[in-house]
Amino acid sequence: MISRLAKFLRGKRREEDGNATIEFVILFPAFLAVFMSAYESGMMMVRNVMLERSVDLAVRDLRLGQPTPPTFEEFKTAICDQALIIQDCMNVVQVQLEPVSLTTFAPLNGDARCIDEGSTIEPRDATTYSSGVNNELMLVRVCALFDPFFPGTTLGMQMPDTGYGQYALVATTAFVNEPSR
Repeated sequence: MISRLAKFLRGKRREEDGNATIEFVILFPAFLAVFMSAYESGMMMVRNVMLERSVDLAVRDLRLGQPTPPTFEEFKTAICDQALIIQDCMNVVQVQLEPVSLTTFAPLNGDARCIDEGSTIEPRDATTYSSGVNNELMLVRVCALFDPFFPGTTLGMQMPDTGYGQYALVATTAFVNEPSR
């Protein structure tokens, strides 16, 4: 019986059936990982571009400040109205708006503040929002949190994690308030 099994295996060793299947099994996971990482990075870039664009459009209206500067809620709504691709925008976007000291030109304190989903603190309480006065240099920083589409891929695992499996995109801009006439 062992000699028949050995003879059978020697015959199978020379056959080439299944070569395409082996190549597929080896290459398909690598191809799939590249495809999923490309999709993830593409969506991250689209989200970042839309966030930057919406902040720029909202800041354009804020900079003019006429007839009165918008409130925090109005400014955040203006950002979210322009950010078409950001799902649940009002709940994932955090806004900081502060004047910049012209003597020290110090940036905003610390890292960008993003909404902490594990916190019971209302995010608005931790946000600094001051629309400034005429001819004042203002710095705006907007942070939005997103869930990766494929968190287990190479790119998904390398994204900076906020502790809740999300990554943060931050848009920063500066402007000078127009003088009133």
